[in-house]
Amino acid sequence: MGASTGPDAPAGRPEDAPPDVGTDGWSGPLADPAYRVAVVDLLGVIAYGELSAFERLAEDATMAPTLDDKLAMAGMAAAEFGHVAALRDRIEALGGDVTQAMAPFQRAIDGFHDHTAPTDWYEGLVKAYVGDGLAADFYREIAATLDAETRELVVAAMADVGHADFVVDRVRAAIAADPRVGGRLALWGRRLMGEALTQAQRVAAERDALTALLAGGVDRPGMDLAAIGRMFNRLTERHAARMAALGLDA
Repeated sequence: MGASTGPDAPAGRPEDAPPDVGTDGWSGPLADPAYRVAVVDLLGVIAYGELSAFERLAEDATMAPTLDDKLAMAGMAAAEFGHVAALRDRIEALGGDVTQAMAPFQRAIDGFHDHTAPTDWYEGLVKAYVGDGLAADFYREIAATLDAETRELVVAAMADVGHADFVVDRVRAAIAADPRVGGRLALWGRRLMGEALTQAQRVAAERDALTALLAGGVDRPGMDLAAIGRMFNRLTERHAARMAALGLDA
């Protein structure tokens, strides 16, 4: 649950407040300042990921072969950017600053995109579908252990913005026209999977606050090492399903 009055919550606990309401007015898991810091960290990495997706999709639109394709990519880019506003509002409500929250993740996310820059239109499509899908799955897994309001925000931010049907249609058509495209894109999809998992593990390991989110707390279930292993297995399975939808081998 969120604060009773947001950032202007009273400094002292009201006499009739429930025992789990903190002195700053937050209740439930959010009554713990360390948890709020961790949530801001998570929302910061998601916000920068969405901002980067907007920039990348807009750039990839320049490689689109038709005006219809350009319009579709531009629409997806706009939808990604639309998610940033809600994330910013939540970060600020929790007492954070969106720029400061995103900054620690800029290098890692930019590095991922530098290492996986598409060389043509079809690689860009696969990256939009497979790469963004892996990121969405990862953050939804983490969100499953969070308070309801934060979980709902993360799920909304990770919602499909039109990638699936559009990308599947275009990639399958390309493979039907030239089967050699399928082999090349299958290799590309496997590379994206490896890079994305490496990035996810690095980000989680390097940020103590995100590690704490995964570990959970007294009133919030977390993940032990076995659960984290199962999570990465689920990520791998969902990646394989996306590749199959594209007509590619995982």
